[in-house]
Amino acid sequence: MSTLLIRAARILNPQRDDQRICDILIEGDTIVAVGGEISQSAADEVFDADGLVAMPGLVNAHTHAHNNLTKGRGDNWTLEDLRNNGGGLYAGRSPDDQYLAAAIGAIEMVKTGCTAAYEQFVAVPAQTHDGVDAVVQAYTDVGMRALIAPAIADIVFYHSVPGLLELLPDDLGRLVSRMTAHPVDDLLEISAAAIRKWHGSASGRITVATAPVITGECSDQLWRGCRELMLKYGAPMHTHLAETKVQAIGGFQRYGRSLVRRMEELEVLCPQLTCGHSIWVDDDDMSRLAGTGTKVAHNPASNLKLGSGIAPIRELLDRGVSIGLGTDGSMSSDNQNMFEAMRFAALVSKVRFAHDPERWVSASEVFDMATLGSADLMGLKGQIGCIEPGKKADIVLLRQQSVFLRPLNDLTNAIVYCETGSDIERVYIAGRLVVSGNRILTIDEDAIYARAQRAVDRLMNENDKAIELSRRIQPYLRNACRVCAQMDFHINRYACDPLK
Repeated sequence: MSTLLIRAARILNPQRDDQRICDILIEGDTIVAVGGEISQSAADEVFDADGLVAMPGLVNAHTHAHNNLTKGRGDNWTLEDLRNNGGGLYAGRSPDDQYLAAAIGAIEMVKTGCTAAYEQFVAVPAQTHDGVDAVVQAYTDVGMRALIAPAIADIVFYHSVPGLLELLPDDLGRLVSRMTAHPVDDLLEISAAAIRKWHGSASGRITVATAPVITGECSDQLWRGCRELMLKYGAPMHTHLAETKVQAIGGFQRYGRSLVRRMEELEVLCPQLTCGHSIWVDDDDMSRLAGTGTKVAHNPASNLKLGSGIAPIRELLDRGVSIGLGTDGSMSSDNQNMFEAMRFAALVSKVRFAHDPERWVSASEVFDMATLGSADLMGLKGQIGCIEPGKKADIVLLRQQSVFLRPLNDLTNAIVYCETGSDIERVYIAGRLVVSGNRILTIDEDAIYARAQRAVDRLMNENDKAIELSRRIQPYLRNACRVCAQMDFHINRYACDPLK
């Protein structure tokens, strides 16, 4: 087993108020010692990290590979607008297209200091075995640690939006009413097959989860099936919960209770479940999440760009809910940069509690979400998220001479509020050097991007009919969503009063 000594790095472990100059000894994929002046004779390789900050690899708790080929396509879209355009954006992709989308996202993440990701990717019209294989292969080739969650749903998006069908003209109404999703049994079998084939692959770096994609677009049958897979295989689950007011209103109209209460009745709230966003949840919902050990993935940049609202992260933290931090997909947050996600997470909390800084989310709390918190969501608690003996060697070396870190005062504050990830020198994942000097070593980056551009150009020409259908539906969809947004509701997560 090979050994690596990283010598004289400034260690960043803010959870332990730890910013010492230390050596780090790695055997295989594991950190075995952290301390001063470890003997070089103990190592097969020595890297001098003088002038570098060593921080745990950031962990992206919520991302979507399918978005990476369509980065920058949308502006002034709500989540519902984005969903409406899904056919034009994502339909007709080959397994190679899915591979390229996942690969370019993984490349962007590792080059900006992210070493692990909870990946929930979508396929239109539905998942395929080959598509799942392609996404797994992309993460494996880049060398990331990933929890792969192929998204599934059996309720058509348009059917989940309150009042939409009644607003559509007759021809569109008939067309939309006839839309159907794939059979539940087929969707569950794809998930089960992915778990059987890939869970624990790539020397344990790849694991697999079930992903009932959005709570309001999954039937009770699908939820029960995902729960059975969770219990049978020990696989976690990942969903989107109450991301928008439209979803929250739809839940109350369909079930006569909140989405959280409905999920509790179905016995799917549990420590193995991660709920993305969780914006439009009330005090009772948050208590139920906390009481069941259910976890939350916070995506502040996406929540802002899509106008979804500001998540009640302080209240969730106060209740003891485990919070991870995510970028969300590049269609809704434009990049996969976890440094930007940290900055947004720290800033957006500060507009919620006027002149009450004790309730604002601090830089150290945000860094904790992006490391230990997200690791917990991925089922990797105790394995990654900090630099100490016994943890996996997922380590980022950042140049202390970064323009964003000079002059250096408080390192944790500087990492969260100032740094962008542009001055990363090295990235190790499971002890393997993956990035050096802004160059990724595991894959031909230029060739991947060239192939991705050709795929984008082809797909834009192939999806004309889907794009036209989305264009026709859009004004009616926006009207239906505007009606929901202006409904009286017992909580408000907007930065405005929608009733005025």
